[in-house]
Amino acid sequence: MAYHQNFVSLLIAVLIFFPLCTSKDTITPIQSVRDGETLVSAYENFVLGFFSPGKSKNRYIGIWLNKSPNQTVVWVANRENPVSDSSGILTINGGNLVLVGDGGYNSSTTTILWSTNVSIVPKLSTATLMDSGNLILRDDLQRILWESFDHPTNTFLPKMKLGLDRRTGLNRFLTSWRSIEDPAPGEFSFGIDPHGMPQLLIRKGSDPIWRETWNGQRLISMRVNNPISGYTYVSNDEEIYFMYTNNDSSIMTIAILNVLGVFQRLLWTSKKPQWDVIWAAPQDRCDRYANCGAYGSCDSNRVAECSCLKGFEPKMPRDWNLRDWSAGCMRRRTLDCAGKGDGFLKLERVKLPDTSGSRLEPTLNLNECKEECLKNCSCAAYASANISEEGSGCVIWYGNLTDVKIYSDQGQDLYTRVAASELGK
Repeated sequence: MAYHQNFVSLLIAVLIFFPLCTSKDTITPIQSVRDGETLVSAYENFVLGFFSPGKSKNRYIGIWLNKSPNQTVVWVANRENPVSDSSGILTINGGNLVLVGDGGYNSSTTTILWSTNVSIVPKLSTATLMDSGNLILRDDLQRILWESFDHPTNTFLPKMKLGLDRRTGLNRFLTSWRSIEDPAPGEFSFGIDPHGMPQLLIRKGSDPIWRETWNGQRLISMRVNNPISGYTYVSNDEEIYFMYTNNDSSIMTIAILNVLGVFQRLLWTSKKPQWDVIWAAPQDRCDRYANCGAYGSCDSNRVAECSCLKGFEPKMPRDWNLRDWSAGCMRRRTLDCAGKGDGFLKLERVKLPDTSGSRLEPTLNLNECKEECLKNCSCAAYASANISEEGSGCVIWYGNLTDVKIYSDQGQDLYTRVAASELGK
């Protein structure tokens, strides 16, 4: 009797919060999504439903752009646990958003294939597909419990944050699909490395294959600020993230990490039948991480793209002449290290070296940074951390300088430490 009363009370509460009407963009405890059904965001920008990639017969819950060429899937829930048939149901269960398959709830073989897995949730929660492409789980007071933007797959959407929430430890990064027919996590990832001065990295497994730094205005390899997008980079005690916005409502721009590990910015308008690639990385041989080894610089406009930084010479001259640059370069003259005999050479228009072993000094100007560098014999270089307006802060490198790229019309200045006898050469 008590169980019956509790069930009736819960049913009455559900009906109060979720009246018997359907919403095309929201899942409630009494409104699920079955295979063949979809959610559509309020202004019909995005669709959520079941799909099969390529020629695969497996079924996945995904979010895709509603009116783009083909079916551009931007997020996948059950990447590693597909539904083998059309029995999948996405529903609210115990407050969490849950995907069940293999017969659904009425089968003795019910399998939970994916869940938002929030530890403490009220029973009266809803999940809404927003026009940003974000799927948000909220409680009955409209507090956000979980959102898909915190768990991206291979696509970077406008207003999505990539980076680290220092308060919770949540790290948002992209992972490629395993193949065009399998959305399971592949071997490539793209995100922010928070060590030293933060930088963006593409990794293959744990190995970096491309990286980029933020110079206070934009990513260094972007020649100009794209009028289509506005970029935001935030780094403070609470969080560090990179984000962009779409400034033109008549077009759609997204970024994906494809199955080959290439990060692409894509642009589409209703007037074109396909996506246009407007920027990609890696682009050339000098984009390959550490292509010229330690203390080497790479210039894709040269026939032999690698050369040593001024004041340095090939560590393995024979290999270097055979275009094996992996050993990099070494100093021609030993540093004085007492602070009186060393100086700095200015290298212009470069992509700054790998910053994972650097130290960010947000309150020092360039002259103060120079003096700070001379105090430590392991300090190899310094540069401005922010080139916007008057500039602010600096970066100091300790140890090897790796992955320096030379540009003809962009980049920033790097001051490398050399022995006094190298100055003026």
